[in-house]
Amino acid sequence: MQSLWQDDEAATYRGELAQRVYTSRLLGRDKSLVLHGGGNTSVKLRERNLVGGEEDILYVKGSGWDLEFIEEAGFSPVRMAHLLQLAQLKALSDPQMVNELVTHMTRASAPAPSVETILHALLPYKYVDHTHSDAVLAVTNTANGAQRIADIYGDKVVVIPYVMPGFDLARLCAELFPQQAGKNTIGMVLLSHGIFSFGANARESYERMIGLVDMAERYLGQQRAWQLTALAPGGSKADHAGEIAALRREISKCAGNPMIVSTVQSNRALAFGRRPDIAKISQQGPATPDHVIRTKRVPMVGRDVQGYAEAYRAYFAQNAPQAKEAKTILDAAPRVVLDTELGLCAVGRTVKDAAIVADLYVHTMDVIERATLLGGYRALPARDIFDVEYWDLEQAKLRKAGKPSPFAGEVALVTGAASGIGKACIDALLARGAAVVGLDIDGKIESLHKRQDYLGIRCDVASRDAVAAALESAVHAYGGLDILILNAGIFPGGTKIAALDDAAWRGVMSINLDSNLMLMRVCHELLKLSPRGGRVAVIGSKNVAAPGPGAAAYSASKAALTQLARVAALEWGADNIRVNTLHPNAVFDTAIWSEEVLASRAAHYGLSIEQYKKNNVLQIEVTSRDVAELAAEMCGPLFAKTTGAQIPIDGGNERVI
Repeated sequence: MQSLWQDDEAATYRGELAQRVYTSRLLGRDKSLVLHGGGNTSVKLRERNLVGGEEDILYVKGSGWDLEFIEEAGFSPVRMAHLLQLAQLKALSDPQMVNELVTHMTRASAPAPSVETILHALLPYKYVDHTHSDAVLAVTNTANGAQRIADIYGDKVVVIPYVMPGFDLARLCAELFPQQAGKNTIGMVLLSHGIFSFGANARESYERMIGLVDMAERYLGQQRAWQLTALAPGGSKADHAGEIAALRREISKCAGNPMIVSTVQSNRALAFGRRPDIAKISQQGPATPDHVIRTKRVPMVGRDVQGYAEAYRAYFAQNAPQAKEAKTILDAAPRVVLDTELGLCAVGRTVKDAAIVADLYVHTMDVIERATLLGGYRALPARDIFDVEYWDLEQAKLRKAGKPSPFAGEVALVTGAASGIGKACIDALLARGAAVVGLDIDGKIESLHKRQDYLGIRCDVASRDAVAAALESAVHAYGGLDILILNAGIFPGGTKIAALDDAAWRGVMSINLDSNLMLMRVCHELLKLSPRGGRVAVIGSKNVAAPGPGAAAYSASKAALTQLARVAALEWGADNIRVNTLHPNAVFDTAIWSEEVLASRAAHYGLSIEQYKKNNVLQIEVTSRDVAELAAEMCGPLFAKTTGAQIPIDGGNERVI
């Protein structure tokens, strides 16, 4: 492991707290050290308060901040004097500890301090770094991990047996650290938890961390436990969409909510899932107890969701009676699935949650395999893992959690999504918590949003192969399909029937009708597997009820599409899929309405542009967002008992009425 410190970069961080920010970010950049909020850093500063007195203040990483992106505002300033007094108590419950930490900060707007704040205060060093190094965990998580750590570091580190994070850990360190620390001490290893380093300045503490972790990596190399075995060839992503969607349905049923299932089919994941000893090595427990909050104690091997749930309930029943207070069981659904064909499936209530699970377990695989090569992976007993999973502080977070977004855990697909109504549909669905896949022949669909819960795919919806490939990508990314919005379509220039040639007619029918029929067919099996039932919203047209001259192909295609939707509503009701149609009119913020065309049409009717835009019964303008919001609502709970409906959204058209 190499230090990432750069003098010119470090010089831009002026002041001791700023230096703390810089080296914290360096630690956060290395995913083998910390992941998704893991780890802690701190610095002790002497500051003058408002009334002129001087106080020692501990600035410690605040809850909710990732080291990779932390800023000065992400550190919680807590009065050292009170922390040292708390450390003298014989007992302190977690809720009491949190209250004491929060009420003794010097900045009310600061985040809640880390649960390891008292421990950081007790350590007699200005700068303290704490990581969950993969390499160190691979050493400690073995039968003789304590001895191996002693062999690697000698008197450079103090070794602390595992105790649950929080006040009890701080008290144990307060007792053992002074007994073991000497002139050569530069760090501390918490068995099955992580590693600390100390220093008089930010650089010294950071580079000591890098040096200590490098020693662990070199030890693993010397023991032939660093280089992992050759990876198995990767599996094909083809033909797994239905299997993944079926698995997602079972997991969601077990969880009681729709869940995102993200599939990692890398060579690495497949090789791990295909190990002959996978049923043994994967069922020991997580690399560090903190992971259990995201990953649960063990992954599911294979696809027996019911069997996994029964085992989880047995785990709860065995450990809950020994807890100090009553516990409420969490859902019994797995968060990690290991499968010989699918590889690694990461499960979460949101795409972000699933991504965190995937990251954590990819690193867990490294820890498990290296520890296995070192003589055998050994995690903490289930009882210790249970205590963290059902920690008072975590249970309190669940009780305070707000109502989830209406489409949380659900997946939507929108066609013709690069602009206009389709683009607005994406925004409406994302705002309601859905993971959204956008298809469009326009390449800008791929960069429409830069966020984990959006996948833009350049796709010709008239090509069955292209659509099939897009669906495979969508299901591998998110696990299935719940909502389909059929919006893609073309509106050719006005042509009278007598002048309408066959090619123009077929071109309109191909996009507006045939491609939508094909999309409905290929999406049907996925929609059937939707945990809450599939939903289809078809974007029709006012021309279905009130066609105009020169629009024969467009009007006929939309009318046929509407009939197709009606028949689908009749046929798919038994599959718990509802199909509804919206008929917009005069939506001018779309690609087909240029300023020139708009001015020309307004002039044709002897109206100003503003008058033309509001030329309807209600005299209001209808926008893409208006259509998209209604489309999204029709896929939501308000329309749960509606299918086969046709709803105009046109401000009131006299011919339609």
